[in-house]
Formats: sequence, C-alpha cells, structure tokens
Amino acid sequence: MSSDGPGTEIGVVERDFPVSYAIFAMARAHRAIAASRLAALGLYPGQELVLVQLGEGDGVPQKSLARALRVSHVTIAKMITRMERSGLVERRASPTDGRLSLVHLLDPGRALLQEVRRTWAALEQATTRDLDAAARAAFLAAAARVRPALDDAAGDATQPG
Repeated sequence: MSSDGPGTEIGVVERDFPVSYAIFAMARAHRAIAASRLAALGLYPGQELVLVQLGEGDGVPQKSLARALRVSHVTIAKMITRMERSGLVERRASPTDGRLSLVHLLDPGRALLQEVRRTWAALEQATTRDLDAAARAAFLAAAARVRPALDDAAGDATQPG
C-alpha cells in the first residue's frame, strides 16, 4: 500500500490501474447494495432487470431478453428457470413459431415490479447523490465511451486464440 497522506492509502492495483479499479470497486459496491435490497424482495441480482424488461412488454423471446440485458443465453436460461420455480414468470412456446420460447410475467412477478422500480430508484439516488447535473452527464458520457471498448474486449476474449 502507498499513501498520499493521512487516510489516503491505496492498494497497488488501484495505483497501477486506476480506471479499471474504479470501475471494479464501483460495480462491486453497487452490486452489493442492490443484492441486499433485492434479497429483501426475494430476488437475486439480475432478476429485477428481467421483471422491469417484461414490465415494458410481456411475452418476450428469451433471446431478446438476453440481448437487452447483455447476458449470455445460458445466463438468461438459468435466471428464467429460477424465476419460474419462484412463480414469477413462465415460458410458453410462441404461437407463431414453436422454436421460440416467450417469457411472460405472472401475477406475483407483476406484483413485485413497483417495489423493484422503487428499489432501483433509491439505488440510483444513493449512487448519484453527490453528482450535480453536469457531473452526472459527464459520468454517463464517459461510461458511454468506455463501454464499447469493454464490449470489444469481451468479444475478443471469447474468440478462439
């Protein structure tokens, strides 16, 4: 650890890779808070995003959910299976294309939707409480510029070497 003064000790990873570490630390803290608040609702992280997405339009192909939430087909399949077991959603074959599995909200899932939205609104508020409008806009602009590079790197990492 190094120190730039009292109370400012940083680890070597943070010192050597400040942007990556900032993203890691922020995402980890955000996810921990979200997980805690979601557990109180009986949800696992990511399930709330499925509920919100389905709240915008029910009967969504599983593949479309995976794309919208930026997760793999395996991840969305596991998530939907767990949510089915909890009685929040159900899969039905598409009436027009039996190869497609459409995900529908069930009443218990629909009942959680408002609480999920309130939870995320509170998380958004806590996350941005020290940012004025200009700082928030700058953060979003920087994130929008970083994300495609990470997407490209993630794609490169999954390609055979």
